[in-house]
Amino acid sequence: MTYSDLQNRFKNLIDNSPMSTFQIIIVAICFVLNMNDGIDVLVVSFSGSDITKEWGLSKTEMGYVFSAGLAGMMAGAFLLAPLGDKLGRRKVFLISLSFITSGMLLVFFCTSYTQLLLLRFLTGLGIGGILPTMAATASEFSNNKNRDFNVGLVQAGWPVGAIFTGFFCAYAIPEFGWRFAFLFAGGISLLMLIGVFVYMTDSLEFLAKKQPENAQQKINNLLNKMGHDGIEALPQKPTEQTAAPIKELFEPAYRNSTFKVWVAIFFGFLTLYTLMSWVPNIAKEAGLPFEMATYVGIALNAGAAIGTASMGWVAGRLGLKKTVLSFMLLAFAVMLIYGNFTLNTAMIFVMIFFIGIFVQGGFNGMYPTISRVYPTEIRTTGVGFSIGVGRMGAILGPTLFGVLSDAGLSIQMLFSLFSLPLLVTGLAVYSLKSKNLS
Repeated sequence: MTYSDLQNRFKNLIDNSPMSTFQIIIVAICFVLNMNDGIDVLVVSFSGSDITKEWGLSKTEMGYVFSAGLAGMMAGAFLLAPLGDKLGRRKVFLISLSFITSGMLLVFFCTSYTQLLLLRFLTGLGIGGILPTMAATASEFSNNKNRDFNVGLVQAGWPVGAIFTGFFCAYAIPEFGWRFAFLFAGGISLLMLIGVFVYMTDSLEFLAKKQPENAQQKINNLLNKMGHDGIEALPQKPTEQTAAPIKELFEPAYRNSTFKVWVAIFFGFLTLYTLMSWVPNIAKEAGLPFEMATYVGIALNAGAAIGTASMGWVAGRLGLKKTVLSFMLLAFAVMLIYGNFTLNTAMIFVMIFFIGIFVQGGFNGMYPTISRVYPTEIRTTGVGFSIGVGRMGAILGPTLFGVLSDAGLSIQMLFSLFSLPLLVTGLAVYSLKSKNLS
């Protein structure tokens, strides 16, 4: 049996068989990991007004704090995520979680603005390594019937974590201070590090291709956990490709798709992370008490959770491209309404809720889209570099929002301006051409 035969056997087993309990657990772990990432990223958003007050920061300086974590996420996507194709998903999870845990726990002891910037970068470095690895792992352990839904479900962990963080911060920060929120989040990351060390495993495709020590035994153990018979022998280890992975993304078959994916994800990240970073702070500055301002942020993320979950359901009926375009057009419209009409407090909550549904839901359609654009052998690299490019938009967005706000632009004008990138994202995704996309 050749390596190609074995690869096809594994693919057919996973694609066409019902998902085992073990596979469901792996997808669940990915969901909880993304939930943890939502906690680690959004805790600084919900703490932002107190950090600004304690250290006397301008909006531009607070924007740099938001962007420092996002810069780390970009570096992690470029440096750590591609290692998943070489070292395996499990090792990348462990390395990334070590960075996240250290960065979060040490914030409790930081005494300066510069220290906070550095620790947010370290935390972001780990998060950037985990995000694309989760999407690839969920995809590899899912059958054809559930793959798109599972990849989308994993992304729903982010807003769920953000909602939890909002409720926790609304209670804990007034009582114990903003540093305690970071300490608590770091403790959760430490628990996830232990959980991944005990339960996570690499995929069949990776074990067959890389053939680490005791590869056959590991493959058979994994097959048994998934309810399938083991293999009698391993084929010869395939020759490693010599071409640099980044070059493969620009081969003729993928060049056009790579460009469009990068454009879409750059502008999607720009608006998404601007909203996630600034909405609670905007509400606090508008005169709402801390708890109520936190609830505005929760409304955004509650909508995001619903949008993410519904994206998979809608995509199963309309196709990924039409779904992403529809969500982005609706997000654009709702942000324009918010930016151009005077709204009472109740309507602000409603509009922010629907912005969360359509922005996050449409954006998370990008992950199964990218997973389908690239084949298995370069999927993690393709997703990783795409998210890395997106992080450039994420880094730019919160800082640009702070600079423009300090320059005197109104919140209404800023919402109108930051709605425009959503149009670009939707149209770029809709224009993708791939036999695996509809």
